[in-house]
Amino acid sequence: MEFDRVQTVASLSFDKETIPEEFIRPEKEQPARTASLGPVPEIPAIDLGDPDQENLVRLIAGASKEWGIFQVVNHGIPCDLITKLQDVGKKFFELPQEEKELIARPSDSKSIEGYGSKLQNNSQAKKSWVDHLFHRIWPPPSINYKFWPSNPPSYREVNEEYAKYMREVADKLLTTLSLGLGLDGHALKEGAGGEEIEFMLKINYYPPCPRPDLALGVVAHTDLSALTVLVPNEVPGLQIFKDENWIETKYIPNALIIHIGDQIEDVGTRLAVHT
Repeated sequence: MEFDRVQTVASLSFDKETIPEEFIRPEKEQPARTASLGPVPEIPAIDLGDPDQENLVRLIAGASKEWGIFQVVNHGIPCDLITKLQDVGKKFFELPQEEKELIARPSDSKSIEGYGSKLQNNSQAKKSWVDHLFHRIWPPPSINYKFWPSNPPSYREVNEEYAKYMREVADKLLTTLSLGLGLDGHALKEGAGGEEIEFMLKINYYPPCPRPDLALGVVAHTDLSALTVLVPNEVPGLQIFKDENWIETKYIPNALIIHIGDQIEDVGTRLAVHT
């Protein structure tokens, strides 16, 4: 492999008060120095099952404009399916290293699919404290099953069922966002590819870190996608940047976190410019 996976590094018997230099962020990026002090606002939580369509459009449009991120409850994905999705992902990362490497992203690949530990092209960049698994889950012609684990055995079944429900959630979000922008309900979905929109699934695995004050699981970034739908767990850590502060998201059981990606944000910016 190109370099040790973070999961391997975390399991080594190095001094538990230190981490390798390549994982230590510059001082201005270290969590211990960037965390917000004092009371901070909470990101919006929205009931996606609200029968009042106008109210739902207003809430989602407002949260998207003001925050660019919000949480949704009553989204329609069964709680037990979310539990299964998290379980098969966890079990994959518990496999022997040699087995995980069988579906590793090839070093010369231009695609991001596969098991890996970094996305940066710059070999000198600081490393993030995370391993991941990336692959497409829709539409069927775009799926490359060689990057889907064969273990645990239920991995494929769970992910295919999740993809079905996720498409319904995405459809509702894109419709609501379209209406919030003053467009026809189908506008954003059609603009993003219609029934051929690609859905990518990424599992991030963050091994326990002995110096979480010095390292980051994922560096500050925006998402290139139209939408990111994040399935969190009860482990805290996700922060968003707003009003010059890093704000930690509070865990809501079985909620989804929706992040407006660059593609939709660009649409909103262009509409504002031309209006």
